[in-house]
Amino acid sequence: MAKSSAGGGGIPGSPTAVRIVVAGEKGTGKSSLIVAAATDTFPPNVPPVLPDTKLPPEFFPDRIPITIVDTSSRREDRGKLAEELKQADAVVLTYACDRPETLDRLSEYWLPELRQLEVKVPIIVAGCKLDLRDDTNQVSLEQVMSPIMQQFREIETCIECSAQKLIQAHEVFYYAQKAVLHPTGPLFDQETQSLKPRCVRALKRIFILCDHDRDGALSDAELNDFQVKCFNAPLQPSEIEGVKRVVQDKLPEGVNERGLTLTGFLFLHALFIEKGRLETTWTVLRKFGYNNDIRLADELIPYSAFKCAPDQSVELTNVAIEFLRGIYDLFDGSSENNLMPQEIEDLFSTAPESPWKEAPYDAAAEKTAIGGFSVDAFLSLWSLMTLLDPARSVEYLMYIGFPADPSSAIHVTRRRHVDRKKQQSERKVFQCFVFGPENAGKSALLNCFLGRLYADNNGSTTDDRYAVNVVDESRGAKKTLVLREILEDGVKGLLSAKESLAVCDIAVFVYDSSDEVSYKRATGMLVEVARHGEDTGFEVPCLMVAAKDDLDSFPMAIQESTRVTQDMGMEAPIPISSKLGDFGNVFRKILEAAEHPHLSIPETEARKSRKHYNKLINCSLMVVSVGAAVAIVGLAAYRVYAARRNGSS
Repeated sequence: MAKSSAGGGGIPGSPTAVRIVVAGEKGTGKSSLIVAAATDTFPPNVPPVLPDTKLPPEFFPDRIPITIVDTSSRREDRGKLAEELKQADAVVLTYACDRPETLDRLSEYWLPELRQLEVKVPIIVAGCKLDLRDDTNQVSLEQVMSPIMQQFREIETCIECSAQKLIQAHEVFYYAQKAVLHPTGPLFDQETQSLKPRCVRALKRIFILCDHDRDGALSDAELNDFQVKCFNAPLQPSEIEGVKRVVQDKLPEGVNERGLTLTGFLFLHALFIEKGRLETTWTVLRKFGYNNDIRLADELIPYSAFKCAPDQSVELTNVAIEFLRGIYDLFDGSSENNLMPQEIEDLFSTAPESPWKEAPYDAAAEKTAIGGFSVDAFLSLWSLMTLLDPARSVEYLMYIGFPADPSSAIHVTRRRHVDRKKQQSERKVFQCFVFGPENAGKSALLNCFLGRLYADNNGSTTDDRYAVNVVDESRGAKKTLVLREILEDGVKGLLSAKESLAVCDIAVFVYDSSDEVSYKRATGMLVEVARHGEDTGFEVPCLMVAAKDDLDSFPMAIQESTRVTQDMGMEAPIPISSKLGDFGNVFRKILEAAEHPHLSIPETEARKSRKHYNKLINCSLMVVSVGAAVAIVGLAAYRVYAARRNGSS
């Protein structure tokens, strides 16, 4: 695949090499086309399949090296052909102008095959052997290709050529390279003849970054700065006036007394693309760090800043949190601590899309009575995204205008095993795994954590889900708690990975207090998790929650559960009733247990035996040490006595 620039003189996100694969029916002129393009000669004899052909950087104006891969059309070589196509940055499909059946094969076989292989790259259709076509019944290329291009939108360009007459052989690969470097698809919708939404969002962000005085328009000076940044050349005053006049003639609202508006800026780029000058818009996008997917290039994301051990996590810094508070206030139109869905859309209008429309974020935070987010809920979602996907979190901070070094937005926490040794955690965000059998009340616990009424609970969920909210500590400070619901049939899969508990700060086991079977299954899960923690070294504090406290408990429930938890060195189960809204401060208790990770770690029989064994060894060592010390003291005393006796003699 096309390699992206990674520093040096390259632009982040811009390809630095292009791989073009040529495919098509046997005898359509694939190999001859490649030789003609590379050498400016027509070879009388060519091998069935050429070795890879490399065109040097200076071959085309963009100065990007090209590798052209010839392919075999034989049925026995289909596997190798498929592999080559999957590695292509662009595909040239050939047909012979003197053999109409080879053109039919494009829509009958080749184009559907590329879709079947999920080859999602630009396609150039090349009609070879133009010199052999029968011109007595000539039909224009547009008439021939228009129906095919309507059906297969992935076709970027169609071109006719002749290797023998050296007609447009170069151009075939120039257009293929151009389709990789400056593709139409990500920018422009051919059907609606308009910029695509992601392109509009990226250009809006660029406009805002260039609007230094934040007055909603690019002044002449700002336009000139933009031109110099993107194209390394200033605009003359007459050229600036010319640009604004073009916009104003077609779109009066595109220019006002302060300069070029966002509407005018977008119009200009649509105009460039319509006129075939895609390289202009791509140059702008790449200068601001965008790749071919219209996302910020990986080179701009400080991945090294959040490399961490399995038992570390990533949190937002105070700098990032203060920035997000400011952004919240800016978009909270009512100033009533209630950011509405449309305001969220506006906030993320400079990002490729809103990051919170899909799981696990779409239903993970508490909403106000009218469907908005409080500032705590807003920050909680950012904390969740930073915990689960720090690269995505930093990327979206950059989209919405985080002004400082991106690496200053996040920090890596201390390792959890160090927290246990120091007997306290410095984290601001804690992750709690919620285990329990089906219908025990896990989902209800998460829903109530988000302020949802018991009547709104929809029963069990079918997927792991998250809930995040701010919890007030007993000392008055606020911490963020993330609850992750683990389905019963997902426990085995979770624990199959050695480091699965490394990211967990505390585990909670929920059972239906009216159902003895539910209790026994929850206890079994507790033992499984405790053993896994002991075996891997990633032990976690654990609590049990007796849900549905409004129902009658099964016989001996309290005595049995208290005995088991005491025997494992844990607190007694916390009774709650989602139906009655009685939670017994369960979320604060979860948080406090997570903040003291050396406590509430369950002891299995194996752990107890190991502790007892270690205790015996330590006692034995102490006896040996004391015995040795007595012997040494006795020996020293004897030597003193002997020395005195010898002296008196």
